[in-house]
Amino acid sequence: MRLDFLKDTIMLKEFRKFIMTGNVIDLAIAVILAGAVSAVVKGFVNLVMMPIIGHVSGGVDFADLKFVLSDAVMDAEGTVVTPENAIMYGEWINTIINLVIVGFVLFMIVKGYNKVRKKKEEEPTPDPEPTNEEVLLTEIRDLLKNK
Repeated sequence: MRLDFLKDTIMLKEFRKFIMTGNVIDLAIAVILAGAVSAVVKGFVNLVMMPIIGHVSGGVDFADLKFVLSDAVMDAEGTVVTPENAIMYGEWINTIINLVIVGFVLFMIVKGYNKVRKKKEEEPTPDPEPTNEEVLLTEIRDLLKNK
């Protein structure tokens, strides 16, 4: 019984150490930001791009495009007994457009990041001052060469 408690304590310490590393926290932040960016991109696609595409394509609203498999069944009073069964391929077209836009935005971000990183790598780094040990070893080497 005592050993099980110790194992649990050790596992909790290991888990705490793992969860507190920078990589896990960075990943959590990235996931949260991805959700926010996804909402912004989805809004951009649905509220800005799709009306433009619909206007160019003759007033078609892609979200309403569907292939009806079976019509809705209504009773005499007008209430729906069986709802319509349809393949909503217009929503799928919206999702594909959303994917293309997200892919393009990510491409531009990575391209910009690589450009900045490349400039940083090209900057010459100043030579560090030699340590006292290196100076002493250099003097010994020079003395041995001269003998």
